[in-house]
Amino acid sequence: MSKQTKIQHFILVFDRHAGHLLSQLEFGTQAKAAVEKYEDLEEQYRHEPHMDIVLVGSDSIDTVKVTHANYFDGTARDSYADILRIAN
Repeated sequence: MSKQTKIQHFILVFDRHAGHLLSQLEFGTQAKAAVEKYEDLEEQYRHEPHMDIVLVGSDSIDTVKVTHANYFDGTARDSYADILRIAN
């Protein structure tokens, strides 16, 4: 029997002009709260096209740092090795 992992929800706010992550928000399994905050942030930054607001569902923030490494300063590393480490 496989172990079921509940999906965790994260929002990343990335400024492409500055080239760094402004905010990393964690909502646990609270999908509704994550979507509501995502909508608020999209509205807040709607006239700033250089801002990326990203809502991600994953088993952990460590996985997000691998799958969305371009949003994290200093995380450009061997993704394959990280995926193997997280999977084990």
